[in-house]
Amino acid sequence: MISATLEVGASMLLLAPVRGLEEEARAAVASLDAFGPEVVGAGVAAEELDGLVTYFVNAPAEPIVPLATAELSEVRGLCRFGEVRVPNPAFLEAIAWGRDRGVAFAPLDPDEERSADLFRENIGYWELVRRTLREHRLGRSPPTPSSADAYALTWDRTVAGGRGSRRLAAARDGHLAEGARRLAQGRRRVAVLVDRERFERVRDLLTGTSGATGVRRA
Repeated sequence: MISATLEVGASMLLLAPVRGLEEEARAAVASLDAFGPEVVGAGVAAEELDGLVTYFVNAPAEPIVPLATAELSEVRGLCRFGEVRVPNPAFLEAIAWGRDRGVAFAPLDPDEERSADLFRENIGYWELVRRTLREHRLGRSPPTPSSADAYALTWDRTVAGGRGSRRLAAARDGHLAEGARRLAQGRRRVAVLVDRERFERVRDLLTGTSGATGVRRA
């Protein structure tokens, strides 16, 4: 897991575990324990957070989760590096961690309506076709890097490397960074949890710089 502590008025711990990997979820929770944030923000929409809490965190048993073809391919390739869970166990474990300690968990991604608008504004027909073709190719031949970190980055670059996809990611991360700054106002210690592939963009948006200063790997 990659992380960094940023100074943005408050001290902010930015955590970016690889999506789905159980080992990285445990590392994220250990980092939260050590840092002791007053609130945790995360790269999820409000509607998604409601679903995670209702159907997973507060449920007596986890439901069966149907996966799209691309999601199934991603999980299969990631299994080389350890136990994998869906939905993202880092979010589930962080929500449960906060509930047990009275620490609020705040969604920072655009809501469903705004996300749909951003998709329409940035993903045209041909970009959608190219994304679909790239997902099919990855399904037939997943990347084989030597680490889970490299796997996550390679998968994202392959699927979302088009110009429209990059604009969409930038808009989404910009929304998250603005919400994270608001979350930090009036607080001393704040944590923000995002998927691994979003780490560099979100860090640079929050600090106004580009570089690896203060980055840690667990």
